[in-house]
Amino acid sequence: MLEASLERLREVYAQMKSELHNVIVGQDEVIDQLLLAILTRGHCLLVGVPGLAKTLMISSLSKTMDLSFNRIQFTPDLMPSDITGTELLYIDPETSQRSFRFAEGPLFANVLLADEINRTPPKTQAALLEAMVERQVSSAGKTHTLPDPFFVLATQNPIEQEGTYPLPEAQLDRFMFDVQVGYPNQDEELEILERTTGGASAEVNKVVTGEELLSLQRAVREIPVAKAVFEYVVAISRGTRVRSGNPLPFIKDWVTWGAGPRAGQNLILGAKAHAAIQGRNHVSAEDVRAVAHPVLRHRIVTNFSAQAEGITSDAIVDRLLEEVQPGKGVGAGLPGVAGSAE
Repeated sequence: MLEASLERLREVYAQMKSELHNVIVGQDEVIDQLLLAILTRGHCLLVGVPGLAKTLMISSLSKTMDLSFNRIQFTPDLMPSDITGTELLYIDPETSQRSFRFAEGPLFANVLLADEINRTPPKTQAALLEAMVERQVSSAGKTHTLPDPFFVLATQNPIEQEGTYPLPEAQLDRFMFDVQVGYPNQDEELEILERTTGGASAEVNKVVTGEELLSLQRAVREIPVAKAVFEYVVAISRGTRVRSGNPLPFIKDWVTWGAGPRAGQNLILGAKAHAAIQGRNHVSAEDVRAVAHPVLRHRIVTNFSAQAEGITSDAIVDRLLEEVQPGKGVGAGLPGVAGSAE
């Protein structure tokens, strides 16, 4: 049963990626990470300069799924009720009786594009945080359940910081992946110009229904994981922390705060989805390494010394993956990983 579900998952993944490439040139790694998040019920934050088709990528992804889709353009004057919904006075035309009814906001969709999420104040970000974590919203003392599945796919511009509200660490931690969207290479940029400056327009077809997607997500969770892989993930997560055990010297030099347990959960889930699309029904250490950067980069807070030396969280993850080896122990006193994770 699991084998059949994973076979279907690989078909859906390939079809969705093919449909996205009808409108998106290149960005294979970004598309892969988006699809991995979708297959594991995760939220994604896409970070990149303007003009890299982040919004187009998310809206096109939504068209490959038979799900409802809403876009919210976040602005400094956006209030929580503008996204969650509000209680409205309703007057019955026959009896003239008055009552309050909840009018759903744009959050009530399967796929939510939160465009320029860092441009809205903390109060509105907090309302979105509840929706991401609890998959519900509160209004007038009542809770309203969001549709299932529910994904928040947010974009953020890393350049312009004036008039923005940086996302708090608690909200960043709710995003499964921090996906870095880079510039296209020369050939891809040439193809973009050729495709988008003519009269032709590409279409994106639906690939999967909401019900089938939920079934595929359940199949991903059923993929078995060896204890050695769990131990490897624990060693990686704990290896990012300054205040836990005996930290690695470069962690003490460059990191203020490391990743929490949610990082380990997302490493395992991401690794399961990665193994599935690679045609395997078991998880290896290589699957964990494949998703380590998008899972950890926004959960590692660098200190002033790292920033002064130009050390990024990605560079720290690179170094950590070199130090922490499955089944071989690690440097600087971190506990070794027993067994083999391969």
